[in-house]
Amino acid sequence: MSTATTTTESTIDFYPSRVSTRPALLERKDPVVWGAESDGPLSIMHMRQYEQKGFLIFERMFNADELAPFIDELDRLRASDEVKTSPEAITEPSSKAVRSIFAIHESSEILRGLCLHPRVVKIARQLLGSDVYVHQSRVNYKPGFCGKEFYWHSDFETWHVEDGMPRMRAVSCSVSLTDNSPFNGPLMLIPGSHKHFLACVGETPEEHYKSSLKQQEYGVPDNDNLAKMVHAGGIEGATGPAGSVVFFECNTMHGSSSNITPLPRSNCFTVFNSVENKLVAPFCGLPPRPNFIANRHED
Repeated sequence: MSTATTTTESTIDFYPSRVSTRPALLERKDPVVWGAESDGPLSIMHMRQYEQKGFLIFERMFNADELAPFIDELDRLRASDEVKTSPEAITEPSSKAVRSIFAIHESSEILRGLCLHPRVVKIARQLLGSDVYVHQSRVNYKPGFCGKEFYWHSDFETWHVEDGMPRMRAVSCSVSLTDNSPFNGPLMLIPGSHKHFLACVGETPEEHYKSSLKQQEYGVPDNDNLAKMVHAGGIEGATGPAGSVVFFECNTMHGSSSNITPLPRSNCFTVFNSVENKLVAPFCGLPPRPNFIANRHED
């Protein structure tokens, strides 16, 4: 396991982005797997797959009985007028349908139980080789007929530039609360894309999150480099029944298409960051995003 990032190192911008007029594909400077086989439930085969592809998919990690209270809570939150008007709720760009609700591990005791479920926390700790905390949590709703796409992006690019996450030592966990088919806008990932950092163009606007969470315009990959990644690694869809779980590395390029079917596609999404990778001042020079998007309290 690599040593902890020091305070001095954490202030160095190892992954500069949105500082040039030209995009650049840079070599990764961090390990992908920080822990060892003895640190948790993943086998050496799983760890090698994560190292190579940048993600792991487990079907039916949670069964229907386990999911039932989480699905009921999902429906309750979606129907709540109070939730819809809260800062944590993001609506679709062309409708009032709820797109995402952030910080659900703080606002919902029921969903906190899913975000911090021992099965997922143990895997996060093993992959990151340390104790972890929730950097971000949310539920994503992709309602039937009107659920819009999430364009291709590396989460780390945004978390680094806009939140001050120093190194690539975080992992996202997405628990499917509905069936994910090839047709209802499932998560798509580019295998191997995590091995390079794609520096993007464009200066970050102030309070960028207010528009980017609906439709991102800055911090998105250019077509040429995105095409190179796809030609090298292909695209895999994270399809499977409700209760399936995807763990993907913070720099893995991913996105999803619109949902024009009548079948909703919802998930509970938790980002675990290493306690040895604490946030510093955003590398874009702007004030930090709100705590409900980028948790700086490590609760």
